[in-house]
Amino acid sequence: MTTGNWAPPTYTERLLYEAGARDDRAAVLDALGRTRLYVLQARVHADAPGYAPPLPSRRDKAARRTVVPVLTEGMLPEWHPDWVFKQTTLPRLAAAWPNDRWWLAVNPDTPFAAALPARPADRRAWEEAGTRGGGPARLRLLTHSGGPLHGPVAHALALGAHLAVLNGLVWNGLGAQYEDYPTDVSRLHRPWAVHHRADFRDKLRTLIATRLVGRVPESVLGMRRRLTARLGHPPSDVQWASMVTVNVERDDPYGEDRAEAAEFLRRIIHYEERFRADGLLPPDGRVDTLAAFDHGRAVNVVRLALGARYCDPQEAEESVLRVLEPARQAYGSWEEFSLGYLLARLIHFDEGDPEPMYQESVAVHRTLTQDPSSPYRNIPWS
Repeated sequence: MTTGNWAPPTYTERLLYEAGARDDRAAVLDALGRTRLYVLQARVHADAPGYAPPLPSRRDKAARRTVVPVLTEGMLPEWHPDWVFKQTTLPRLAAAWPNDRWWLAVNPDTPFAAALPARPADRRAWEEAGTRGGGPARLRLLTHSGGPLHGPVAHALALGAHLAVLNGLVWNGLGAQYEDYPTDVSRLHRPWAVHHRADFRDKLRTLIATRLVGRVPESVLGMRRRLTARLGHPPSDVQWASMVTVNVERDDPYGEDRAEAAEFLRRIIHYEERFRADGLLPPDGRVDTLAAFDHGRAVNVVRLALGARYCDPQEAEESVLRVLEPARQAYGSWEEFSLGYLLARLIHFDEGDPEPMYQESVAVHRTLTQDPSSPYRNIPWS
């Protein structure tokens, strides 16, 4: 669908355009109740400790009213070092609204615009729309039509698509933010311990070299690869376990890795069996390396660093491209890459009740490998 020279950047803008064309205020609220909205801020204000900038406002001369402009995810402008965005929602806007006579202007001056009055009854409707919609959607594939869709940059960005789908964020963006400026900064601080540009570059090198996915589980998988080459066929679980025991006892005389290796072996066997039972792996299939977990996270760290202004768009593009060749060398297809990512995520976080994480991970995998609009269906692996 296009509107003159405009095409909806994402599904959200398409919904807004269609609802606006029908003059369907309820559909507009439903669409906005399920999406992130973004407010422009000066970076100096966003960085000021304890300072909460007021909602921006401007005079709409044509409509002769004061409006608070907000943007949907697909309508954010290009990256700028000094201007950033903070995400909000309809209910948050309703709670913080400063003036009953002002209006909310969503994507003003575009075909995907919506103008909403903000009297107390209107704001109650905003809150109800947010409650009905459940807030910004997770577990969805969101593509930006103006972002890379084919070629090396798109391929590299697709390596990070698991986390984008999981969080309901655009998978192919290298722009103004990943989620929003304060969240991007916060996520780099924890868990990544990235506080500035040098930290980012160090962390990226570590991830590209797959030094964070775990020495012990990767060595356990490496033993199976070597035993397969020696036997000419995949070993039985008993043969594999015996090799792990012998090698760990030889290389770890103090027993520091013994229990950890045994536990990772158990988890790998368990989840591979589930993958086969659920049709994700063929009957004789296996996962040979967990490198995808670090490669996928490397792409997301780059996107976070761009959003946090620890790098610029050119460096971000060069950085994601550095991840591409190591990933291609480690895997032979998108399906293999995706299962490597899933297995690593599951065995590292197999605590408490792992079933919700398993179902969530499988849902992301199936979305990426089966949805006709997925980059995994439209970008050749090699």
